[in-house]
Amino acid sequence: MDKTIPRRDFLKAGAASAAAFQFLQFPLKGESAPSNKLNIAGIGLKNIGLHNLRNAQGANVIAVADVDTTKLYDRGQVFPEAHKYQDYREMFAAETDLDGVIIATPDHSHAQITMDALRRGLHVYTQKPLAHNIADTRYLTEQAGKSGLIHQMGHQGRSFESTQVLKEWLNDGVIGNVKEVHGWTTHPATPTMHKYVQEAGRPPETPPVPDELDWDLWLGPAPYRPYHPYYHPAFWRVFHDFGTGPLGDMGIHIFDPAWYALELGAPTAVEAITSHWNTEDVEIERFPRASQVRMEFAASKVNPAVTFHWYDGGFKPMRPKGLPNDAKLPRIGALIVGEEGFIIHGSHGASSPRIYPESLRKAYMPERPEPYLPRVKGNHETAWVRACQENYQPAGNFVVGGPITEIVLLGALSTQVPNQRLEWDAENMQITNHAGADALVRETPREGWKLGSV
Repeated sequence: MDKTIPRRDFLKAGAASAAAFQFLQFPLKGESAPSNKLNIAGIGLKNIGLHNLRNAQGANVIAVADVDTTKLYDRGQVFPEAHKYQDYREMFAAETDLDGVIIATPDHSHAQITMDALRRGLHVYTQKPLAHNIADTRYLTEQAGKSGLIHQMGHQGRSFESTQVLKEWLNDGVIGNVKEVHGWTTHPATPTMHKYVQEAGRPPETPPVPDELDWDLWLGPAPYRPYHPYYHPAFWRVFHDFGTGPLGDMGIHIFDPAWYALELGAPTAVEAITSHWNTEDVEIERFPRASQVRMEFAASKVNPAVTFHWYDGGFKPMRPKGLPNDAKLPRIGALIVGEEGFIIHGSHGASSPRIYPESLRKAYMPERPEPYLPRVKGNHETAWVRACQENYQPAGNFVVGGPITEIVLLGALSTQVPNQRLEWDAENMQITNHAGADALVRETPREGWKLGSV
């Protein structure tokens, strides 16, 4: 970038087009949605699913579905008038007045349910990550884009003001060109996991399936295995067949603000180092107890080449020079390192970012220009409801959700082939130097669960 042009002026000149890319607030195909309340359903009622439905202000929750009827009739009572189904497919067939659906199931079933909803002509809000593998993510993103329907991924940081603040700060060049981004989380190593993590790759017992659970439907596209309560409702996230590891769980939240602010594309290479539990089976079945991942990104139009570093299982980056001794790195968060300083922000981008060293922050703040990037009104779910009613794509639509999902899934994939530098051809969706790793870009679903042509 020409150093004679003030960085903010260069970037602000394109702010209108950048905002249009982020929000895509233009009419879509078909008629506008009615201005009255949206009729929606929820699929998956544990924790985040129930939270999403409660946050969807301006919508009528007319139906809910969960493969586990214990959750269906317990948490479903929050919406006592909603029709209740164990099989979401039966719900789609029966509820002819549905306008949209919120999908908050385990990772491995996100893509299939989302695609089924799109084929039914329903607007979709899907929890992150969009899919369980890169190929399904790409296909789903493309199909959603062709559908004329409204779509949003559950990476709520896209609706936080702190994300726009971070981009404005980096646009201003407050820390200079960014060289590195570090992200970390404590997930997934927790004491309650220790029994089976240390003993075996998968639980050896095969207890009967509870009457209230449709185990076959819970498995969905995943390979068949006997039921065990360790998978549902407990620790499905740590298993390759069901979860996407700490990167798929938290990496989207933590890396997305910086990725968006720096206007990066796909990484060009990725490499992981890992620490597994003792038995060989664990390495086959599970994500590691701790890992570090490095992803390399080429220069974008606003920043030179940058490297992303990921840490989980208790690891964090080294303390940056200039961080006061009494300041702690957050338990979960991100560190953005520039040529002149650094920025720290916490989990999900929900906490306000802070500039270091203090002298740099104090020099910048009094002269900070007025904010210019558009802010999202209300929470992430309500923004989706409003977008469905007014017929435009919200901030967290699949156009941005798909690419960041591919990035974290590539990082998660690399933990299955540690100590190998993987060269990534994003356009052709191929790892070009490692056939074994490339095979993990796509998955073969169980019979009857094929997503589409990928």
